[in-house]
Amino acid sequence: MELTKYTHATVVLEQDGTTLVIDPGVFTPEAADLVRAAAGVLITHEHPDHFDVEAVRAGLAANDALVVRAPGAVVEQLGDHGGRVTAVHAGDAFEIGPFSVQAFGEQHAVIHRDIPTIANVGYLVNDTVFHPGDAYLEPGVPVQTLLLPTSGPWTSTAAAVDYVRSVAPERAVQIHEAMLSELGQQSTARFLGSDGLGPVPVLILPAGESITV
Repeated sequence: MELTKYTHATVVLEQDGTTLVIDPGVFTPEAADLVRAAAGVLITHEHPDHFDVEAVRAGLAANDALVVRAPGAVVEQLGDHGGRVTAVHAGDAFEIGPFSVQAFGEQHAVIHRDIPTIANVGYLVNDTVFHPGDAYLEPGVPVQTLLLPTSGPWTSTAAAVDYVRSVAPERAVQIHEAMLSELGQQSTARFLGSDGLGPVPVLILPAGESITV
């Protein structure tokens, strides 16, 4: 399976010529094209940096085979499109083409006590890649590749270190980096990785580049 990192939270997985898009957000210029070409889209939560509503609507209109799985608040914005858009919750498991998906979580990390929390679902794809959305979700199962958020109003360096230690992945790949400069990304990766306090290196994958997972 190939993993391609795009800007911020957007990741594309490809297997057997089929693609699965996770969190096509407004920070990703290619979001509409990625969605249109995909077999499925997984959305962790409704914030626009993870969910470009217009890009997903356009993809559903252009691709009759496209399916979307997301929390209920996202489904409410999109409509069900004849059952192609459905809500997911922690504990759900389903398949999209060659991809098997398990859902974990339920809540976005707390940003501030004055801001209500919203639903957030993390996804484990093919028992290999885990995207937690905006939360330090611990799936409680082995994870080979952890997509690790490194910036945002809810993130915490101390919590991130403990999170990577607890999940204990075989590798960690930085996501959710848009609020960090290049220097900040390098510093954070060192701090959270095995050169610092974490158990494994944190890979910084430039937008558009891929790795085999």
